[in-house]
Amino acid sequence: MIRAASLACVLALAAGCSSGGPPEPSRAALDPLTLDTHIDIPLDYATDAADPLTADLQVNLTKMAAGGLDAGFFIVFVGQTARTDDGYARAQADALTKFAAIHRMAEELYPERVEIAYAADDVPRIVASGKVAAAIGIENGYSLGRNLELLDRYYELGARYLGLVHDGDNDLARSARPRAEIGDALDSTGGVTALGAEAIARANRLGMMVDVSHGSKQTALDAMRLSAAPVIASHSGIAAVNAHARNMDDETLLALQADGGVVQVVAFDSYLKPQPDDKTAAVRALRASLGIAGASAVGTLPPDRRALYDEGLREIEARWPAATVADLVDHIDYAVELIGIEHVGIASDFDGGGGVTGWADAAETANVTAELAARGYSADDIAKIWSGNLLRVWREVERTAAALAAAR
Repeated sequence: MIRAASLACVLALAAGCSSGGPPEPSRAALDPLTLDTHIDIPLDYATDAADPLTADLQVNLTKMAAGGLDAGFFIVFVGQTARTDDGYARAQADALTKFAAIHRMAEELYPERVEIAYAADDVPRIVASGKVAAAIGIENGYSLGRNLELLDRYYELGARYLGLVHDGDNDLARSARPRAEIGDALDSTGGVTALGAEAIARANRLGMMVDVSHGSKQTALDAMRLSAAPVIASHSGIAAVNAHARNMDDETLLALQADGGVVQVVAFDSYLKPQPDDKTAAVRALRASLGIAGASAVGTLPPDRRALYDEGLREIEARWPAATVADLVDHIDYAVELIGIEHVGIASDFDGGGGVTGWADAAETANVTAELAARGYSADDIAKIWSGNLLRVWREVERTAAALAAAR
């Protein structure tokens, strides 16, 4: 990948912080293998309407090269609707559309630039070859419906993590943000269901990571108890820094540490810092005006409506500034202090509502590395946070699958 410009930017930023602080980091410290565990894509991805090279998205291949973003999990997301035959069929169709788009990007449109990573060891190999490593994650087990055999099909298509749930409960698990309008009981303290436990066991056998982001606290704790391999939180914040339903509290983080898992701290404004009521109301009004059900639906907007949304959001953030890269690293700092450097990573949630001042798109990825370096993180620690910890968990999941297969 082309990284010289981004590295020069990082060097300049880090040097500006060196007076009275840590020494200017070496090039090695500023050139980690960068892996973003949550990049959303629209339904029309890898078509003329959303070309992966140049699309007006927070992540495209041009921006990844400019910012030094080496690898990412491209997400097969479906929104939660009613648990009916029609709802399941639509969710499955949308999931397959997104799987096909990711394969089209890597195998037909830009095979010289992108390669799908099917195993943890594929990621450094692909990056070393000068290509983007595109892994695939599932967000919301609703795309399985009640048919867990679909998990095998999704694995064959490249899915390497399963996000159990999203906003709203499904058949696998309780959500951190249940929705009364689709029949969720708002006072429930539930977690993983019996079907969800079967899905976790199946994911373990396949070698697919289990993702607890968007799950309730009980869902996360249940998943750690049930899984034979460590779990991940693919894009979550830290509740002790900012109390939010989507963030993980200390008890859950300590359980994740004991489990051997990793929390991928996400660059999502409202998860990183408290939002003024007026700003929250303005964002809700903007989404309502464009028929957007929630932040996760932003990535499904057609280009014309996405442009209107982005313009409206810029006006809102001019009045109430968004969180910054420093706020993101504040969450990372807390998690590292509580559960150790080996259990913390990074996600953007770009094109699904994520992005902060200083890391507004993939082209600004180097700024995150610069902030970590300026706070004194070593080269090894930066490498662990950016990709090493997630790859460690992925490898452990692969080893668990192999052991389970051998025991059968």
